[in-house]
Amino acid sequence: MDTTRDLLIALARRYAFADLGALAPAAEIAEVCEFGQRLLSLDAEDFAAEARVVPAELRRRARACHMPQTPREQPRGALESLRPAYGLLLEAIAVRWHRRELSPMIAAVHIASEYLPLLAFEPHLGHAGDPARWPAGLSAPGSRFGVIGDRECDHTKSEQSATNRTLRVSVEPAEGWRAYFDRQHSQVAGALAVCAATCRNPCTSMDWIDPEPRADLQLRARTALAFAETPLVRLRHAAPVGHGFGVPSPEEVLDAWERSRLALDKNAVGAAASKDDGFPLPGLPSLFAAIADAPIEPSTLLRGVSEHVVRLLERHEAA
Repeated sequence: MDTTRDLLIALARRYAFADLGALAPAAEIAEVCEFGQRLLSLDAEDFAAEARVVPAELRRRARACHMPQTPREQPRGALESLRPAYGLLLEAIAVRWHRRELSPMIAAVHIASEYLPLLAFEPHLGHAGDPARWPAGLSAPGSRFGVIGDRECDHTKSEQSATNRTLRVSVEPAEGWRAYFDRQHSQVAGALAVCAATCRNPCTSMDWIDPEPRADLQLRARTALAFAETPLVRLRHAAPVGHGFGVPSPEEVLDAWERSRLALDKNAVGAAASKDDGFPLPGLPSLFAAIADAPIEPSTLLRGVSEHVVRLLERHEAA
């Protein structure tokens, strides 16, 4: 590196926003780095935090991935559609892979697995699992969805508790709303997939979807559940962010993904994981798109932040 500026630009191009923010030669640059670090860390609660020095287009795209912090907050962000959030997840996974930050990479894969059923339900719901807009048919007469203690229901006790809560959380104070998303919304995602795909005693909870689209949803929801059980996602429990102290090597990650692709290749939706789409984990964007029944590609949001930081650094040097 010839100059300090060259070093800082190299950090920006490596998405090292936290390090660069600590070394930033101007408050404006540090603020943009903080914005970028929130995105890279997938801190969806704070994506909409005010950052006026960040270009409006980048802030708009970040807000599309933001999780509303109150029942009535507008716009609805990731509750309107999860597709922008999954684009960011894929971009963050790729960045972590290239930086060889494999523990946070696997953590991002785990987050993707938890909410994947909602991506499958989005075309039918018209939103991404917004508790303020659940269809009335979900709790129609004869439905066991959200009924605590019903032994005929295939949901676990924690899933029954979560589904019961989701039907009323939109009228709770903001504190209750946030607590629900911290602890229970991902369980609701899994519970919906059980209703659509694996329930041994079906009730009326899915009757609001016509039979033909319901059959398509069943396949996509079953694949979403299968992804959560793959060797790749199970690596989460071998990483420091899980229950152990081992960090998987790149070779172990790729081996786990290859075994996951074989396990998923049981139907037309799961077979999408076998595509070579140029991603570091080949086929992962294609799999998410097949489950969503909509285009899902890695976003360029982090890259946009990186490029903006580089411009700010060059401008600061010129001044």
